[in-house]
Amino acid sequence: MKILGVVGSPRKGGNTHILVKDALDAAGRAGAETRLVMLRDQHIEGCRGCESCASSHRCVIQDDMQSLYPLILEADGLVLGSPVYFYNVSSLVKSFLERCYCLEVFDPEDRSCWVGIREALGGACAVVIAVGEQAEEQYLGHTIEAMSLPLADLGYRVVAKVKACGLWSAGAAGHDPEIGRAAAGAGELLVRTIKLRKALAAQIPEGSRGAPGGD
Repeated sequence: MKILGVVGSPRKGGNTHILVKDALDAAGRAGAETRLVMLRDQHIEGCRGCESCASSHRCVIQDDMQSLYPLILEADGLVLGSPVYFYNVSSLVKSFLERCYCLEVFDPEDRSCWVGIREALGGACAVVIAVGEQAEEQYLGHTIEAMSLPLADLGYRVVAKVKACGLWSAGAAGHDPEIGRAAAGAGELLVRTIKLRKALAAQIPEGSRGAPGGD
């Protein structure tokens, strides 16, 4: 089982980094193989809206996102973390998610019908982590939804949403046991959910995987 952690903060060692790592460490203790990616260390352009990926399902922009696509598609689970910037995700996370657009395939006759490539490969699970400076949850704004909704479209079941509030100082998350436990718990839940899904899939006979019920 592989879990990919993606840190969408420009701060190395900041609160988002700490909490994504807490989740990954817990996933590792639960038996997963983990990998951490810092978006600040990648050169990733935003989507150009060129629609070149419509037929090839590949993005034409040749930057560091090309090396991330295989990691995304092979991972059973994803931990995505972002600081809250003006009630939303960071520009790093926004560009990352925009560039996952090529991983959705639309019916050419009806744009309301689409399937994520990750979904077609059997689906995956995810955890999202939002980190804000204000103590009140309302100031997280749209950050959680700006991560979880695109991931759902791409074929991820978001099993946990960690809302880390009141973390202004860089590194403050490392001194907050409660939020650290929440991130670790999310990472553990991610692994347990994936294990359960795999175990259930192995128990269902190949010829019996249609929808239950009769005529």
